[in-house]
Amino acid sequence: MNSQVKPEATVAALDREHVWHHLTPGAAAAKGVPMFVRGEGLSVWDSNGKEYLDASAGGVWVVNAGYGRTEIADAVRDQLTRLNFFASSMGSEPAALFAGKLLEKMPGMSRVFYSSSGSEANEKAYKMVRQIAHKHFGGKKHKILYRERDYHGTTISALSSSGQAERRAQFGPFTPGFVEVPHCCEYRNQFGSVDNYSEAAAAAIEEVILREGADTVGGIILEPITAGGGVILPPEGYLEKVREICDRYDILMIIDEVVCGLGRTGKWFGYQHFNIQPDIVTMAKGVASGYAAISCTVTTERVYDLLQEEDANDKLGFFRDISTFAGNLAGPAAALANMEILEREGLVENSAVLGEYFLEGLRKLQEKHPVIGDVRGKGLFAGLELVVDRDTKEPVDESVAIAIAGKCKELGVLIGRTNRSFERFNNILNFSPALIATAGQIDRIVSVLDQALTGLE
Repeated sequence: MNSQVKPEATVAALDREHVWHHLTPGAAAAKGVPMFVRGEGLSVWDSNGKEYLDASAGGVWVVNAGYGRTEIADAVRDQLTRLNFFASSMGSEPAALFAGKLLEKMPGMSRVFYSSSGSEANEKAYKMVRQIAHKHFGGKKHKILYRERDYHGTTISALSSSGQAERRAQFGPFTPGFVEVPHCCEYRNQFGSVDNYSEAAAAAIEEVILREGADTVGGIILEPITAGGGVILPPEGYLEKVREICDRYDILMIIDEVVCGLGRTGKWFGYQHFNIQPDIVTMAKGVASGYAAISCTVTTERVYDLLQEEDANDKLGFFRDISTFAGNLAGPAAALANMEILEREGLVENSAVLGEYFLEGLRKLQEKHPVIGDVRGKGLFAGLELVVDRDTKEPVDESVAIAIAGKCKELGVLIGRTNRSFERFNNILNFSPALIATAGQIDRIVSVLDQALTGLE
């Protein structure tokens, strides 16, 4: 084991010997991982000079506006030289301006609480639910429901609310008060023969509420379209029914837009495809397209007011929370420039139009390749579920998804896949090209995938 960094070591050697890579076993990291050194538009180049078309938005659904956006970089530089940081308990021009622009896109929402990651944004939402429980319900209405197959972050409480067993493995014990409800993937219908899957999936949530006691449940968190759990669209009417259930039992609906937000699904936010009004919306990733770290927990005025009431016995009753790097003004400066690009170039609309074109191409591949069991998606956010047999829906072995993603990379296109998040369903390929994608680039993604599938068969 090296105790010191050798001055003459190459960058690749330094990376192998000293960088602890996320989601990468040590044996794999020791062989060396890809190192990308430049990006422009939808293209990235590795240290060997090979160009790739990135259909994964930076590998984790982040780079919505594409690479090489000097306008965003310039906005960050200008803000940092003017004022780089001040605690977020004080006001700042970029934070105020971005909050105003953001709320224009979110009718019914009213307040923006800044932090620096999606996990942290969700933690803030949980703390809001918990403090409301203490202030208004004697601490009793503190439980938070989460859905099987959804994912909400890496911290212990965020993992406590994530329905992906392998992400949680070996990290317990978890924060108490989080309760799982069934998933809503109709392709993997878990209710048997039912007349209406949407109603059954929503009713299953109500059953959990009644089992736990409605007077103990304060919130539910849901991805509007499940991302890492397999790009799962809710069945028609499902989210509307869940909203009705929340209203019936006075439960705050938290919508996690960390992946779906800022145009990914063809609307500014994923929940806007459905006729619902959330109480809290969280977001990160595409908020600044990766040009700076920023996340937001956005609430209605009602939620804000519930955490402002003070009385003689509750001097600390306001929401007394902070995020250190919410005070770094690079975040809102980048987010503001990012949003201006999305608006000026019509990238949300492009996501809707090119998304339909992309799904059409994927469905044609489904007709050609029996291994594709299901195609699903919305906007430039799509997934393929791979099966051994379409009738039985038996998932392919994980090695198959690995091989297809590897072949696509060899052919110059980077795609995503579920990474051992499930013991049974690690068979899903996912796609999230930047919102600047052209029809020609979509054609290339589909063509390379076709080649990879043909080679597999």
